[in-house]
Amino acid sequence: MRYRPLTRALLLGAAFFAASTQVRADQPTSPAVGEAWQKAQSLVARMTLDEKLGQLVNVAPAIPRLDIPAYNWWTESLHGAIGAVPTTNFPEPIGLAATFDAPLVHDVAGTVSVEVRALHTLGRATGHLGRIGTGLDTWSPNINIYRDPRWGRGQETYGEDPYLTARLAVAFVGGMQGPNPDLPDVVATPKHFAVHSGPESTRHAANVYVSPHDLEDTYLPAFRAAIVEARAGSIMCAYNRIDGQPACASDLLLKDHLRGAWHFTGYVVSDCDAVKDIADNHKYAPDQAAAVAAALKAGVDNECNVATLFGGGGGLAARYKEAYTRGLIGAADIDLALVRLFSARYRNGDLPGLDRPKQDVPVQAIGTAEHQQLARKVAGESMVLLKNDGVLPLKPGVKVAVIGPHGDSTRVLRGNYSSALSAPPVSVLDGLRQVMPGARITHVPFNETVMDGDPVPTSALVTPDGKPGVRAQYFNASGPVKAPAPDAPFGSMPPLEVTSKPVLTRVEAGVGGSGHDQKTVAENYRVVWTGFLVPPESGTYRLGMTGFSGGEFEFDGRRVDLGTPLWGDLPKLETVTLEKGKRYPIRVATDVHTMGGVEFLWKRVAPAAAAPTADGDLAAAVADADVIVAAVGLSADLEGEEMKRQIEGFAGGDKTSLDLPSEQRRLLQAAKATGKPVVVVLLNGSPLDLSWAKDNAAAIVEAWYPGQAGGLAVADVLSGKTNPAGRLPLTFYRSVADLPPFDDYAMTGRTYRYFTGQAVYPFGYGLSYTRFDYGPVTMEPTHGGAENGVRVTATVTNTGDRAGDEVAQLYLKPPAFEGAPRLALRGFQRLSLAPGESRTVSFELSPRDLSFVTRDGDRQVMAGTYQVSVGSGQPDSGVPVKQGQFATTAALSIER
Repeated sequence: MRYRPLTRALLLGAAFFAASTQVRADQPTSPAVGEAWQKAQSLVARMTLDEKLGQLVNVAPAIPRLDIPAYNWWTESLHGAIGAVPTTNFPEPIGLAATFDAPLVHDVAGTVSVEVRALHTLGRATGHLGRIGTGLDTWSPNINIYRDPRWGRGQETYGEDPYLTARLAVAFVGGMQGPNPDLPDVVATPKHFAVHSGPESTRHAANVYVSPHDLEDTYLPAFRAAIVEARAGSIMCAYNRIDGQPACASDLLLKDHLRGAWHFTGYVVSDCDAVKDIADNHKYAPDQAAAVAAALKAGVDNECNVATLFGGGGGLAARYKEAYTRGLIGAADIDLALVRLFSARYRNGDLPGLDRPKQDVPVQAIGTAEHQQLARKVAGESMVLLKNDGVLPLKPGVKVAVIGPHGDSTRVLRGNYSSALSAPPVSVLDGLRQVMPGARITHVPFNETVMDGDPVPTSALVTPDGKPGVRAQYFNASGPVKAPAPDAPFGSMPPLEVTSKPVLTRVEAGVGGSGHDQKTVAENYRVVWTGFLVPPESGTYRLGMTGFSGGEFEFDGRRVDLGTPLWGDLPKLETVTLEKGKRYPIRVATDVHTMGGVEFLWKRVAPAAAAPTADGDLAAAVADADVIVAAVGLSADLEGEEMKRQIEGFAGGDKTSLDLPSEQRRLLQAAKATGKPVVVVLLNGSPLDLSWAKDNAAAIVEAWYPGQAGGLAVADVLSGKTNPAGRLPLTFYRSVADLPPFDDYAMTGRTYRYFTGQAVYPFGYGLSYTRFDYGPVTMEPTHGGAENGVRVTATVTNTGDRAGDEVAQLYLKPPAFEGAPRLALRGFQRLSLAPGESRTVSFELSPRDLSFVTRDGDRQVMAGTYQVSVGSGQPDSGVPVKQGQFATTAALSIER
């Protein structure tokens, strides 16, 4: 039985533990899975040892004699597919979480899945299947718990709550894989398993000790749901150690839980260089041969290694050969990993042989009008209205002054783990102008900042022969790819030897396209973009570029030295004075390997050839405005993955403070001093201290990194076209001083469940332009005693004068026990209501939903009285909530 009486569980505990610690071979659960397994076994049996070993890394070479095409397991689609052509960019996952709308997240993942499959079609047509972004699997979603607001990668997650993360993980995996996980459209890979959420600076060597309580209560529920409920076909192990063992060689994670308790039959992929870290950084193994053996024996089937970024397998198979020769791994270990991998390739349709729906999706399915519309809808649902003193929604003929570094920014909209190639992004400024044509919208350029640099749009580019855009010429490599020098910066490669004549010449919308959408362009090539930059307005600009491997930049007849590019570094920019309508010649060149490319960036920072507008001039600049919209926040250039950032408030991609950057704080104070109402629009991926804005701004809208349609969605909310209903998936604290140390993974004092201080804005909080009220909460046991399940119902009514969405949230406070949380989310529903409309919301709480975790890590339905609240947010947070209670008479133990 799934749920056992506690006394019986204690008697069976030893037997259960012994069984759960065995690595289980894949056990086919359906005819399709069984057939794929048999075909994979037959295929692997025909391979030589050397052929087998080459398949164990993320770049799997073709084996022509067996009709096996090349395959690159490295595919990213966290909130939009990343490939050789423009794709649809949705809000960053933290914004997806703010929708509190699992069906919508399912639709987003399903849409991204279509585009991933279309990129695979393109890869087959061009012969570039060995390139990143062509596989029928994806390394998404990121379902680590965002336990601390300093973590730079927290933006990639669904927030701080295990229940919310689990429900959205199930929705995303289901949307990505399609209706039949036995024959998935695209194999989903939840990551990073497990107990992984910063600091970025120590992630390759950190040894995280975590209590049994926190492991079961916080760090594993979302992974369990993704594997057991959604049946994700893959999982990615993390960099860090857990209780002394590297995550990619962890008995606790990979054997006891994943293949033991959860009966996982898919494949495990490592985070990139996590297997390498086993020896180099964790010192858990004496050398690389022992490191790959430790990972393979623990159950890691596919190793991602960054050496593959620079062409080929980087000689990585030799380490497995040495491990085999030394007897550290056997043929059975290798074969089991490969059967899991090839079984997945049969099941997702990459390899023919199974009776499954036709997999080919045309490239034209990418970026359709329907996908663009969905991106705007989702961005609108992600917006969280945190304060409104009545200034919103803005009146149709209002005079608006847009200020702040993000007023006209577009690159900030993308967030991280996103493609530079997407539909033309719309800034907040342009969004307001499009959505509110009757309003008068003016823009006040901001000072130079470290976040400057947006892709130069097609409207400001002209080809040498006068067409919109730039001319791109592609030159294939004519010689071997040379290895970088041992002391070269990561990503820095020697120049390619290329053909004297281009193999492809075409007009592109801007600098930054990819030649891998063409069969004539090789894996390694040089691309040269030429044309003219034509500014639409005179002023002071910053110009430069960013990219993985850097390149050459010539502007107005001179070579611009932007220094040596570094992985994770800020864009390289220089300040210039430009005249409206003048044609400035440009030339940008870069070498592209398996991964590469650049972006040509600019930012207008002053209206004339003078110093940028000072804060003291703001009053004059906004004198004629009715309202000020201050677009402020952070960017994925400051908070993100393992970055080289050592500036005020940021270190290595993580934050050291919850403050806005100092120049933005001064700007907001100057805006307040004008006497005009200030609407603060935040673009960021992490909690900030909003205490000043809460006390001084007329309105606050949390917009996250909202994707390509972000400016339109912001304008929809500010104008009232969209009635906001997003909710915070995070606690917004006042200061890091209110939190335990960043590298302490204990949950005491963290997140709404265990934080006992006063938050500036609590988890689950969000306002609307209308009002909602709740009727009494009723509770009914569904299978005998309440411990076997409870149905909770309440009536919600739109008591305002306009239609709107409401997010009904159910929280439980369990009976008192050691380690109990303050309360815990156990249900949510987003629903739309017309003015005066009422609807009954019902929550079916299973024993697992009712369960909590003891100090020793046992999951139980506790005996005693449960407090229940249903409403617009947490109880005692100033929003409508109704409460009730029920009692359980017997404790139940829940299988992990």
